[in-house]
Amino acid sequence: MESTSIQNKLSSFFKWILICLLTGVLSGLASAIFLISLEWATTYRENNYWIIALLPIGGLLIGLLYYYYGKEVVKGNNLILEEYDSPKKIIPFKMAPLVLIGTVITHLFGGSAGREGTAVQMGGAISDQFTRLFKLQPSERKTILIIGISAGFASIFGTPLAGAVFALEVLYFSEIRPNSILPSFVVAYIAYYTVELLQIKHTHYSIPFVPELTAINLLWIIPAGIAFGLAAMAFSRTTHFWGTFFSKYIQYPPLRPLVGGIVLAIFIFSFQATKFIGLGIPVIVDSFQNPSDNFDFLLKILFTGFTLGAGFKGGEVTPLFFVGATLGSALSGLIPLPVALLAGMGFVAVFSGATHTPVACSIMGMELFGVDCGIYISFACLVAYFCSGSVGIYHSQIVKGPKHLLYQKIRRKDLKDL
Repeated sequence: MESTSIQNKLSSFFKWILICLLTGVLSGLASAIFLISLEWATTYRENNYWIIALLPIGGLLIGLLYYYYGKEVVKGNNLILEEYDSPKKIIPFKMAPLVLIGTVITHLFGGSAGREGTAVQMGGAISDQFTRLFKLQPSERKTILIIGISAGFASIFGTPLAGAVFALEVLYFSEIRPNSILPSFVVAYIAYYTVELLQIKHTHYSIPFVPELTAINLLWIIPAGIAFGLAAMAFSRTTHFWGTFFSKYIQYPPLRPLVGGIVLAIFIFSFQATKFIGLGIPVIVDSFQNPSDNFDFLLKILFTGFTLGAGFKGGEVTPLFFVGATLGSALSGLIPLPVALLAGMGFVAVFSGATHTPVACSIMGMELFGVDCGIYISFACLVAYFCSGSVGIYHSQIVKGPKHLLYQKIRRKDLKDL
């Protein structure tokens, strides 16, 4: 009897090691292909400015592609969250190639979007195929979805610790089975090293000087964190607003990105607004060195919210980095902290507020910028998390814990006053 129990445990252990290995390598390869494709699309667009005029055509292609071949996966990241909370059926593998193609088209023609959503969807679609292959139980499928998110996030940003924790936190810690924790970390490192072995480099940011942590400096983090939280709220609400707007007034889905592409192309050419399209990495890098213009963060919110709301494909996280870094950099004119530190704080704090993941974002900040700024980063993430409202970029995400309780009390008080 005891021998059988040990054999079952060993069998389960090696099964999950194999699943993590396969998911990590395949997700890492998918992210590598995506990063190479994204770099090509960005370079081509920057060298051929005229291609932005074809943004409506690119939007129509994406709309038609998803309307005729991808209706089951059009929800993207929200589909993964829904399947975790209420499992119904295995995520179709076609989610991976569809979102990769759709995101590359978006960036090639000049849409404003990110890459995290694409990587997470590819990771989730790849990992969920092992549910059928290994004949996993419904409870085990939750672990499968977690490792898919972890692998995608870790490989696309080069932050394995943050990727592993993000996968656990975005699905809410207390409902995570303990058996899911170790696989999340294992697969994150496998996916990360897969990309590293292919010598694909990630963008590096630095905070050269971190001031002494005094009471005054600690207090200055509070107004900065509030600003980051409000920016996160504005980003989430803007994206949801445009999504609802296009759905309400344009009934035929493929026409939504076509019309959105026309409007975007006109604005980009009319106002020479190329700094707000694509990922915006050069602007993010510059924000760590020089104070950004006051309204850069707001314009990126508008461009990205409109792009994604119209039906173009891509993630939200890199635009959130742009919003946070430029806002933090601009705040250096009001808050007596180094511009690079404020940019770094905003970089992860706006992300924290928009995804309700302060722990993962704090870890990410220390992975990217070093542990010296850890307290500044963590405090800013926590304040932004509480000040960003109850709705984030993932409308299917279930928010619980202290923030949920806080906003429930606020609602009850408002109702009582009413």
